[in-house]
Amino acid sequence: MSVVMMENKMTVQLNQEKEQSAGTAIEEKDVVFNTKELNLWYSETHALKNINLSINEKEVTAIIGPSGCGKSTYIKTLNRMVELVPGVRTTGEITYKGKNILDRSFRVEDLRTQVGMVFQKPNPFPKSIYENIVYGPKIHGIRNKKILDEIVEQSLKGAYIWDEVKDRLHENAYGLSGGQQQRLCIARCLAVQPDVILMDEPTSALDPKSTLKIEELIQQLKKDYSIIIVTHNMQQAARISDKTAFFLNGEVIEFGDTNTIFTNPSDSRTEDYISGRFG
Repeated sequence: MSVVMMENKMTVQLNQEKEQSAGTAIEEKDVVFNTKELNLWYSETHALKNINLSINEKEVTAIIGPSGCGKSTYIKTLNRMVELVPGVRTTGEITYKGKNILDRSFRVEDLRTQVGMVFQKPNPFPKSIYENIVYGPKIHGIRNKKILDEIVEQSLKGAYIWDEVKDRLHENAYGLSGGQQQRLCIARCLAVQPDVILMDEPTSALDPKSTLKIEELIQQLKKDYSIIIVTHNMQQAARISDKTAFFLNGEVIEFGDTNTIFTNPSDSRTEDYISGRFG
């Protein structure tokens, strides 16, 4: 067993011990997203090939794989942001709570209310912290100042940043550190009360201390939200996810419990990747 595989196994085992000591109960989870035979092309480039994945609610699902393997493309199909790219076409089915989101009768506005997204680089609006949070609720017609104040407080508390910014709500969000900006973006996502949060390498631009805070936040958020995270960091995937999918060349090579993927993968390509032999 390689050093990398050994480190991954120790990380997973430590997380399991923490869960057992905390009395974590194993429970059946409902499926929030079910992807069947999904294919996607960028013009003539076949980017996703026969993707089949079932993603459970209130779990963290990590998507891993080398650059260009289709990770980000896949999660952007889950809120149909991929449709903003010219020349994209898809076949197959993605059901969200039993309804096919690729059906043109499914309103994309409704989908993106339920399925929020946090990007690789923090992207606060050039507005105050307060205005960043109330932007979404205002679009949905909420104008009552008392209700908006409550949304701001609850969203910032949900992202574990309230105590750091409660006296700075009307200052420009650009004055926050990178890690604070990312948690603000998560709070902005929470403000419209989504069901699912997509995260595309949310810590890749952050320092280790800020990364740890985001990882701790993700563990708290999964109590109430389904989280799907793209990450290049193998140790991060092992630390925070319940399930892991390994993508390679637009295909899902292996998908299952994170413990199994990182300690006893069934495909040699998975083992080669998480051991650092390529990627």
